[in-house]
Amino acid sequence: MATPPESPVEEHAYELEPSRTPKPIPVALEELCRQTKFSKQEIRVMYRGFKTECPEGVVQEESFKDIYAKFFPHGTLYAHYVFKAFDVNCSGAISFRELLVTLSTLLRGSVYERLRWAFRLYDVDGDGAITRQELAEVVVAVHELLGRRAPPGSPAARLDDAKANEQVDRVFRKLDLNQDGVITIEEFLESCLKDDVITRSLQMFDTGL
Repeated sequence: MATPPESPVEEHAYELEPSRTPKPIPVALEELCRQTKFSKQEIRVMYRGFKTECPEGVVQEESFKDIYAKFFPHGTLYAHYVFKAFDVNCSGAISFRELLVTLSTLLRGSVYERLRWAFRLYDVDGDGAITRQELAEVVVAVHELLGRRAPPGSPAARLDDAKANEQVDRVFRKLDLNQDGVITIEEFLESCLKDDVITRSLQMFDTGL
């Protein structure tokens, strides 16, 4: 069963789709403007598109993967991690508010805000720390997204896995500043903000965003 639409956006949908008769600026729309870096008109346009694609008012993971596949045919696995990062309240569905806030961060946020979102993407289980296994899972998904994964079991696949493991080890060692086996948000931010090499490497991982 679909997750109930999020308030107040859905309850006041008419506020985002004004009629020809001028009306006062709605509170819901004002709140979205304050929470994001989008204008009222941009929010209205995105909301209309959202309602067209998602008439139930939320995006389920399978629908998200279908939409993602239209742009990245090999990105099904990566889309799973992106979906989890968009689903801020861990409800199993993405509301219009969640979608809008995340897009605002990715498209118009500061480097600091984008890095915090990237951390959420790599923190697969959401426990506040990134393990080597979590980093490896996302890297494998990105390689698949980019069409770099050879058929499983083939010599080329084994070579690909070896290269991916080397890449993961290299990045993990640089991010795990105290070498305790996990990367905290503080370590992640400190490392990325001061190391251009790591930042470029992470941007390569985030090609599918």
